[in-house]
Amino acid sequence: MAPGTAQAEQLLLHPDPEQRRRAPDCRHAWGLSVAVLLLLLPSAAGLHPPMMFCAPPPETVPLTLLAGAQEKGAVCLDGTPPGYHLQRGSGTGANNWLIHLQGGGWCSTAKDCSSRSNSDLGSSNFMKPILFAGILSSDQQLNPDFYNWNKVYVRYCDGGSFSGDAEGQAPDGSTLHFRGLRIYEAVIDEVMEKGLANATQALLTGCSAGGLATMLHCDDFSAKFPQEVSVKCLADAGFFIDVKDISGERTFWSVFDGVVQLQNIREVLPKDCLAKKKPKECFFPAELIKSIHSPMFILNSAYDSFQVRYVLIPDSLAPDNSWLCCKHNIRNCNSTQMEFLNGFRNAMVDALKVVEDKEGWGLFIASCFTHCQTVSDISWNSPFSPRLGDKTIAEAVGDWQCGCSERVKEIDCEYPCNPTCSRQLPSM
Repeated sequence: MAPGTAQAEQLLLHPDPEQRRRAPDCRHAWGLSVAVLLLLLPSAAGLHPPMMFCAPPPETVPLTLLAGAQEKGAVCLDGTPPGYHLQRGSGTGANNWLIHLQGGGWCSTAKDCSSRSNSDLGSSNFMKPILFAGILSSDQQLNPDFYNWNKVYVRYCDGGSFSGDAEGQAPDGSTLHFRGLRIYEAVIDEVMEKGLANATQALLTGCSAGGLATMLHCDDFSAKFPQEVSVKCLADAGFFIDVKDISGERTFWSVFDGVVQLQNIREVLPKDCLAKKKPKECFFPAELIKSIHSPMFILNSAYDSFQVRYVLIPDSLAPDNSWLCCKHNIRNCNSTQMEFLNGFRNAMVDALKVVEDKEGWGLFIASCFTHCQTVSDISWNSPFSPRLGDKTIAEAVGDWQCGCSERVKEIDCEYPCNPTCSRQLPSM
């Protein structure tokens, strides 16, 4: 597992006070800007604050464990049954379905996977009911296009982007189950029986490692439905780039190579890519999207905070305080560091050029320092949401989903050009 990969994505829901204490002292770099920002806030200036959404109190969505998991061999890392959260749709959304694949990094060694099996990212023993937010919200004002759809949140407990099919041995001799592919297939089959098979519209989504899984499974998911059914895919923060880190090496290669080898990830990889490249190369989205035929919307930050912190500036390289401050907050980066980050942004934009010729695809590539935007109310559709083409993410995705706009492909200019990039956005 990349240093801190799963833990970092978990901070979106469960902030770690120890992580906050380890943050570098960068007050000299941004303390003044915070003071200026406070002065500019409407409340500080004696103005009325922007109107916020007044949503009804959200309800917790219970966990459903997969039936017959052991018999199907579709189990979490520790052998427990996987789970998902199902919220039924109503009214005009009664026959529409949204399936969301949870993210949470990867584990690339038996030791890391063993550690992961003692958490909710590797065992259903630790899973609890959750609140739905963002694209999963039932608030019509916040989520006008999907609020009344049937929504399924599939828990991630295999460490291989729902794609592996193997077994391994933990350091203590216990069995590790790398059955992400079986989990994905079994959960989809069970939900098909609960009404997904009768869908008139279906959307497969996922965030981070789940966004990568969405790309890996998009065409297979689409093939499960008759041609007259509208089936699309939305990958959020899953466009991981094969780039060099600050040491000039491709350190992240070892992570993907470890995951692919340990978990036997081959069946979901494009056959035309495997004929020319190594499996780990075909696990990168830049290769995956060349072979995807179903309509897809790629939502990503061109300065994705997860990739900046764990791919470009990994802790394993023991970066100095200047780089630590930069990876902690992009506002702290100096001109040389920004030139390096702009190189990452340009690599992503170049890799996405293939999407320009793909009919029915969408893009929303903002220059904000953030990660996983569909499952956050603030990012998805609020006064603090990033905007491209004067549209929030929810508005852009909604236009793409319904086909209401001829073009929904927006790529932002270089940081810090976008004034809608708020400090309120989730950075991890």
